[in-house]
Formats: sequence, structure tokens, C-alpha cells
Amino acid sequence: MAFSSLEKSPVTCQKFETDRIKEISVTQAPFPLARHRRTRASAALRNLTREVELSVNDLIWPVFLRDGEGVCEPVASMPGVNRLSLDLVVKAAQEAEALGIPAICLFPYTDPALKTEDCAEAWNPKNLTNRAIGAIKKTAPNIAVMTDIALDPYNINGHDGYVRDGEIINDETVEALVKMALAQAEAGADILGPSDMMDGRIRAIRSALEGANHRNVTIMSYAAKFASSYYGPFRDAVGASGALKGDKKTYQIDPANRNEALACVERDLMEGADMVMVKPGQPYLDIARAVKDRFGAPTYAYQVSGEYAMIEAAAANGWIDGEKVMLESLMCFRRAGCDGVLTYFAPRVAAILQG
Repeated sequence: MAFSSLEKSPVTCQKFETDRIKEISVTQAPFPLARHRRTRASAALRNLTREVELSVNDLIWPVFLRDGEGVCEPVASMPGVNRLSLDLVVKAAQEAEALGIPAICLFPYTDPALKTEDCAEAWNPKNLTNRAIGAIKKTAPNIAVMTDIALDPYNINGHDGYVRDGEIINDETVEALVKMALAQAEAGADILGPSDMMDGRIRAIRSALEGANHRNVTIMSYAAKFASSYYGPFRDAVGASGALKGDKKTYQIDPANRNEALACVERDLMEGADMVMVKPGQPYLDIARAVKDRFGAPTYAYQVSGEYAMIEAAAANGWIDGEKVMLESLMCFRRAGCDGVLTYFAPRVAAILQG
């Protein structure tokens, strides 16, 4: 199937490269008639002139699942983050709801015995993620449940797609992702997060959802997901580090490529994504700004595990004020145009913002 956005990609990319966002022109008197420090002189004046705000409504909390009961298993490379059994994930969702956090995002740590070449556990209606969706919707009905759509938690090869003769296969992977998406929608997920970066998966998933009468299920596409070195602690958390053979550079975006990232965002929006995400977050704020300015769509960023781990490590060594840097980092996402952030800091930030 030919996509019009792909057919025109050379022209589109050229437009991205030559189009420059015009800065707002502010007319001001010369110094000393104009002194910028006047509006910085007190907390009251700074609050009055602040251009963006950070609120609890800007937060999505990523949470790691595992089998068992009463299990709270620390992730060594992410201090303060734990893998939680289903009963404790439900309690975490209730905590998030009480704090006013609008969404929680589920990532499963899959039993290695369930990882296979065909990844069939990914669309098992009784798998860990799908059971958690149902349990959360029963006990914390006001919080949106977001899921991850990619095969890596279920793939014996650790990749987001099927592997054949060392190649990650696109089209067969998309068929599997559609089955995974439908199973999560049936379980009650509010937001589906395709994170695989296979070509054409958003159109395929959206068409399947429409056909199965899941018209109101939202897609937040990982539209600009880069082949980054910031993901290491996350792969530890979901148990993919040891399984991964090779790297993901044939399907995730080269960190050097801005125009390609924008073309991918455009394509996913044209294929039916409701919201788009840039991943990683803070090192890619220029991409987030360009996405928001170019498309105006709901734009999110993922403050990924490596970003979180670096802040925590520096704070633990006394090199930075961890709480202040945490809040400043999230304000930077908002300033860059993000409508929200997936962050492991979400409950801590929500508690601070709620007083």
C-alpha cells in the first residue's frame, strides 16, 4: 500500500530543512527604559510572567509489571523504581489516581519461559499486561491506562519485531502488532503506545481498531523514537538486555536525523495517530519543539530510564539538588512544546505540585 506522505518524502524533507520557524518579535525600549530584571525581582512577579507551567496533568507514570503477589523488586540501575506484582500495580494506580496523575503506562517483565520466536504471549488475552489493565480499570476507573505495543518483552531475540536470518522483518511484525493492539483494546486500554518503529503499523492498527468497534481507543505513537544509548536501564527493567542480539539501528531513527524524524511524525499522524511522542526526551528537545510547531498535534516526550538514572546518580553523590533538577527538567519539556511527559518521577512530582 502506497502512502502519499512517503511518495512525497523528498519534497517534504526539503521543506522541513528550508522552513524556519519565525521567532516572536517583541518591541522593547532600549536600556535603561527596559530592564528585564524588573520582572524577576520577586517570586510574585516571576509567577506573573512565567511563560509555561508544570502541572500534575502533564504527567504519565511508566510502571513495570511482573508476575507474583506482594512482589516489589528494585531495578538496580534505576534507584527508586521497582517491578511490581499485579496486586501492587493496582495499588500504584490508586495512588496515582489520588495524586491526580491522569495516566499510567504499563511495561511487563515477562517470564523468560514465555519468550518465543513467534511472540504469541504478546496477544494472549490473559497475559500480564492485559490482566493488569482489567484490574486497574476496576479499582482506579478515573485513570487512563496506557500500554506498550512492541514484541521485545515477548521475543526470545529481544527485538521489537520478528527476526529472520538476522533481519528484523517489518510486515509480518505489523500483523503481530495488530493482534497485540486488539487484545489490549479488548482488555480495556485507553491509550495504545506503538513503540516498535515498524513502517505502516499505525495505519494497520487504526484500521483494525475501527473494524473491531474500538473507535474511541487512542493511539499515542512513538513516532520519533531514536536508536539511543539512553535506554539501558529500561532494558534491565523489562529483562530485554540479556536477550537482545545485535542492536535496533535498522528500525529506530539515527540520532543525527531531524528531517527523518519529522517525516515519521507526519506519516504517523496521517495514518491515524491521535498523539505523538519523541523518545528520548531532554537530549531531543529540539525535535519536540519542531514537532509541536510543525504539526500542532498533542506532543509528548519520554524522559527515559537513562535520563532518570543520571539525575538520581548525581543527586545521590551530592553533585546536584535532585528535586530541583527533577522539576527543572520537566519544565524544560513544557517549554519545548510538550503537552505531557512520561516520567518515572511522576508520583514524586505530583506530590510536590499538590502540596
